[in-house]
Parts: sequence; C-alpha cells; structure tokens
Amino acid sequence: MKRTPTLLLRRLVLCCAWLSLLALAASCGSSARATRQPDTATATVTEKALTEDEQRKFEYFLIEASRLKQSGDYDAALEMYEHCLSIDPTSGAVLYEMAYFYTMLNQADKAQDCFERAVAVNPDNFWYKQTLAAFYQRAGQPDKAIAVYESMAAQFPQRSEPLLALVSLYGEKQDNPNVIRTLDRLEVKEGKSEQFSMEKFRIYLQMDSTAHAFNEIEKLVKEYPNDTRYKLILGGVYLDNDRMDDAYATFRGVLDEEPDNPQAQLAVASYYQRQGNDSLYNACLDRALLNEKLDTPTRLDIMRQLIIDSEQTGNGDTTRIMDMFRRILPLERESADLSMLCAQYMITKQMPDDRIKPVLYHILEIEPDNTVARLQLLSYAVKKDDYNDAIAICRPALEYNPEVIEFYYYLGLSYYQVDRTDEALATFSKGVEQATEKSDKELISNFYQLMGDIYHEKQNNQLAYAAYDSSLVYNPENIGTLNNYAYYLSLERKDLDRAEEMSYKTVKAEPQNATYLDTYAWILFEKGRYAEAKLYIDDAIKNEQSPGAAVWEHCGDIYYMTGDTEKALEFWRKALGMEDNESKTLERKIKLKKYIAE
Repeated sequence: MKRTPTLLLRRLVLCCAWLSLLALAASCGSSARATRQPDTATATVTEKALTEDEQRKFEYFLIEASRLKQSGDYDAALEMYEHCLSIDPTSGAVLYEMAYFYTMLNQADKAQDCFERAVAVNPDNFWYKQTLAAFYQRAGQPDKAIAVYESMAAQFPQRSEPLLALVSLYGEKQDNPNVIRTLDRLEVKEGKSEQFSMEKFRIYLQMDSTAHAFNEIEKLVKEYPNDTRYKLILGGVYLDNDRMDDAYATFRGVLDEEPDNPQAQLAVASYYQRQGNDSLYNACLDRALLNEKLDTPTRLDIMRQLIIDSEQTGNGDTTRIMDMFRRILPLERESADLSMLCAQYMITKQMPDDRIKPVLYHILEIEPDNTVARLQLLSYAVKKDDYNDAIAICRPALEYNPEVIEFYYYLGLSYYQVDRTDEALATFSKGVEQATEKSDKELISNFYQLMGDIYHEKQNNQLAYAAYDSSLVYNPENIGTLNNYAYYLSLERKDLDRAEEMSYKTVKAEPQNATYLDTYAWILFEKGRYAEAKLYIDDAIKNEQSPGAAVWEHCGDIYYMTGDTEKALEFWRKALGMEDNESKTLERKIKLKKYIAE
C-alpha cells in the first residue's frame, strides 16, 4: 500500500480544524456496537459480529491508532485505522476517522464512502450526520445535504442546528417556499423572534407576497405587545414601503405610550424627512439628540451623518453643526467620542485654536489618557512657544500615558527652554528609558542631543560627548548633534579631524545655515586653514540677518589671520558692543590689535 509522506499528511491534517473538532466530538460517544433501526438518509448496515480474539485485537489497534494520532504521527495512525477496518469493516468510529483522513488527503470519494458507512452503522449519532451533511454541502451536493438535514430535523426535534442549516441551503437554491416553511418550524420550536420575522418578511417581498410580508411583522408586534421596539420596526417597514400614514400612526402610537422614547423621536424625524418637511425633521431630530436617554453611539452616528449631509449638499451649515455640538457635549459622561468628533470637525474647518482648545480640555476631563487630544493641545503650545503651557500639558501625560515618549521629549524641551535644566535632564533620562525597538529612532537621537547640550552647559564634556555618541548611534545624520559635537570639540582643540568631518556634513546638508557655516569656518581656523575659513565665515555673515557676538569675533579672528587687521578690529568692536558677548579676550584683542587665543 502506498503511504502519504508524514510531513505532507501532517500539513494537510492541520489545515482543517472544523473536521477535527467534529471528529473529536464524534469519537467520544461512538464506541457502542449495537444494530440500529434503518435511517431515512442512508441505508442501515449490520455490524459484523467479532470473535473474542478479533475484538481484543481491534481494541488494541484502535487505542494505538488514537495514540499515534494524538502524538502527531499521522501516517502511522492512518495505517493503524486501516488495520482496524480490515478487522471490522462496519466499525462506525473507525469509518469516521478514516473519512477524516481521506478528507485531508483530498480523496473525496473514499471520504464520502466512509462518512456514509459510518452514518449507516450509527444512524442515531448526531455528529456523524452533521459532518456528513457538511461534507455534502462543501462538495457541492446540496440536495444530499438537504436530505440529511431534513432527516436530522425529524430525528432530533430538540435541536435547531439542522433547521438553521436548511434555511441557508434552501436560500442558496432560491427555494423560497421551503425557506418560509423551515422558518415556520423554527418559530414553533423557539418562538417568534425579530430575526425570523424579518427574514420571512424579506422572503415574502421577494415572492411579491406583500400582504404576507406585512402580516409577519404585525404578528411579531401582537406576540410582544409591550415591546415598543417591535412597533418601531413595523413602522419602519411601513415607511420603507411607502405606507406613510401607517408608518406615522405607528410611530405616534409609540410616542403616546412613551413620550421620551428617543428611538420613536428619531422614527418620527425620519418620517418628516421622507415627507420633505425640513423644519419638522430638524425639530424632531434636535429633540432626539438632546434626549438624555439616547445612547452615545446613536448620537455619534447622527452627528456624523449631519456633517456628511452638510458637506455633500454644499451649504456647509457650520453654524447649525456647531450649535448642536454645543448643546449635546454636556451630555457626555463615560466617553469623549462626541467631543473628539467635534474637535476633528473644527480642525477640518480650520477654526481658531482658541475655539478648539476648550473642546480638547473637555476631552481630557472625561478621558485624561486621551493621547490624541493631549498631543493636539501640545502642538498649539509649541507653535506659540508657550513652554509653560506645554509643561502643564505634558506633566500629567507621564502618569496617564507613560509609554508615549513624545511627551517626555516636549516636556524636557520645555523645561530646557525655561532654564529648568535639571528637570529637563531628568525628564530626558526617563524618556530614553521608555524607548523600545519600535520607537522613532530620530526622536531618541534628539533626546540624546539635548542631553549632550545640557551636560556641556554643566561643563561635563565627558558625559556630553557620550550623549552625542548615543545620539549618532540612533541617527548618524542628526545635523544638530553633528554641529554641536563638532563645535565643542573645536573649542577644546581636540579631535579636529573628526570635528571637521562632522561639521562638513552639516554644511553639505544645509549650505545656507549660518550657524553651521560658522562652526565649519572655526574648525578650519583651528586647523590653520585661514583662507578656507574666510570663505565660509563670509557665507555665514551673508546668510545671518543678525549675527551674534561669537560670530563677529570669529570673523575678526579669521580676518586677522588672513592679514586684514583693520577689518578684524571692525568685527571685534561689533562683537564687543553686543549683549551676548561673553569673550574673555576681546577687549585685549582690540587694545593690542592682534589675535589672542583663549
């Protein structure tokens, strides 16, 4: 006998979980061996009477087959089941397992034969029959599947699964009368329900049996007279089928019973909308939206639709939309979804920041961990350079959203901008601890750049350079890090080759950036390349509207070394008269009319 390779069989077995579950359920109760009464779906097979020795061998091989199957040795299990079948060709349990294996091997004919034989030997086994019917259905044999399910419906009247399967099968065949008949049987078993009635309503409409269609929904209402939801369904059915007077009478009847029923208010609004009565439609819709009993998802859907309708009609009635938001936002309690929609709408309409901010703060009152709202507020603060506001926005975020490293970055940056450097450094240090493999590497690089700048201000160049090195590990092209690192190395007159290499990258990336040009010119100056340094310092002055004292002093130093003492003195005097002058040698340079190294 040719055997399927183990790996192939294992892969096939694992592909079809639906059959394995059914097989497991079936094998749990299929070991009984008694002759059954004839079944209507398949012919009954008389079980073979085994001798005591055959029975003992059969049970041994069956246990061994199950063990091999559980251990994953599927080809050996298949061989054991075949051996069991050679001993007892009428064993339902073995036939079922064999069908299962043949299905995995795409041997449909053999699988079908085994399934049918298993059912014939065990006609009272629900799971065998259900699996056989499902097999027929998957194999494109709907009539055979229907025959089995009909047999099951008669044999197992307490089970609904066969009838539900029949509804689907008859529906696929567009056999509407049998769909209706089967749904009627389900209703007898389970009682009338919205699901069954609506399905029958739909089928009756397909059959052009309008009277029967409406009768189904009306019977549903009579079955549950105290459930206004079914009355609203009936009214909706009337409305969808242009029975306007019946729809209105039904909706009004519900409102007479429950004047504050929000769904009834919406139903009446839909009636007026269909009638083209905009004023009454808007009045009813507003009443429903402001009804505290209306659930938030429905209110949210309505507002979304109002926005869509407003944009599609071209009138862009922003005033009405915003007025409605103003009235319904105070109704929010457990979620801020409406406020988020409102903020999104206002941003889309490019409304002023000061109008949007109160909505965002309202969101944070309800959902303090709402990252989107907090980041939007932060963007407004950063845009206005309002660092104290940014600090107030970011600090709570470290408690509510500790995993969002952007908040650490902007909090640390804001501290840095207001000269709270110790707090900035502590915040940046906590921020990098939150970094993961998924974090934005450029952002982490910026963290380390700012940490390096702070360490340099604290005159701890060792830690500053270590931070810059870390910054370049995360982003080798971080221009800010390259410039500052290079400049501070040049001030110490150390590792100038590396400083030049880093500084050149910044000039190449941004050839009109005065700060980067000044850094590169100064490094060239420190390396004694004065003529080149003069070219770059001239570009720096040309590209900077208001150069600082350090730049003017660099100009003087470079011009002096190129032999232009008068121009050097002019530049030094400019530097001396500026507020940001911190030079220790500038006055002596001017007095002595020569360059003095610090």
